[in-house]
Amino acid sequence: MRVFDFDNTIYDGESGIDFFFYYVKKFPVQIAKYIPSFAECVYKYKSGKLSIEDVLSDYAYIPKECCKKFENPQAEIIKFWDTHQKKIKRWITDMMREDDVVLSASPEPLLFEICNRLGIKNVIGSGFDLKTGEISQICFRDNKIKMFRDIYGDTVIDEFYTDSMNDKPFMDISRCVYYVTGDKIEKIKENGTYLKQMK
Repeated sequence: MRVFDFDNTIYDGESGIDFFFYYVKKFPVQIAKYIPSFAECVYKYKSGKLSIEDVLSDYAYIPKECCKKFENPQAEIIKFWDTHQKKIKRWITDMMREDDVVLSASPEPLLFEICNRLGIKNVIGSGFDLKTGEISQICFRDNKIKMFRDIYGDTVIDEFYTDSMNDKPFMDISRCVYYVTGDKIEKIKENGTYLKQMK
């Protein structure tokens, strides 16, 4: 089985960040007050300092408040992807097969829409209720392993594609790992052995 991260691997950027700023453009006055906290969350995530507990305790109020602004969040997700689908790396999606899995910390409603457009059937993301903005589970770090195992059991992960060392726990359980930087793919693990020191 092959598993692909989404943001900065399949998608050129962070879809959750882009969607937040899509909200900001729609409601600049109402949403602007959340930008500092959102930026702090993103910084911690990018620097590897963000925990699942941090998200739930310090930042979960942001999506709750933002969801209240849209009467039809699903319609907004469709509009978002109408303008952002161009950021999908076609060379990655062209190599994907029907039985591949997309595994991402991004909210599932955001992933489901674009993956359906791309013909990607197997998707695991962070559980998110569009009506309430409630986060039910976060597909991040060790939790990625749990959520994957809940669906696929002990299925062997032959290849894992990612852009981030936040995915180190999932790298560790994969036979081969490919590190994606822009349009470059580098094999960093083969047959269970890392080819270079990973921090």
